[in-house]
Amino acid sequence: MSRNKQVVPEAKEAMNRFKMEVANEVGVNLKQGYNGDLTSKQAGSIGGQMVNNICPVRTKIFTRNNRTLGGHTQKIGYEYRIVI
Repeated sequence: MSRNKQVVPEAKEAMNRFKMEVANEVGVNLKQGYNGDLTSKQAGSIGGQMVNNICPVRTKIFTRNNRTLGGHTQKIGYEYRIVI
């Protein structure tokens, strides 16, 4: 079962433009049509940057009382990515 189906077929051109912009951003020479000459690293850098642009990593930092040292506080950080 393939999950790489676009929900809105009209968005295909917008996704292609976005992919070209990201490829330019990461320094990969991407051309229209077949790009079988790309290495896995180059293709992965494009896809990874696309994901980072669409749903960036967010960080939330909480301060809580330290459980082992009374009167001291400790910062706890959580990193998360919101994916719809």
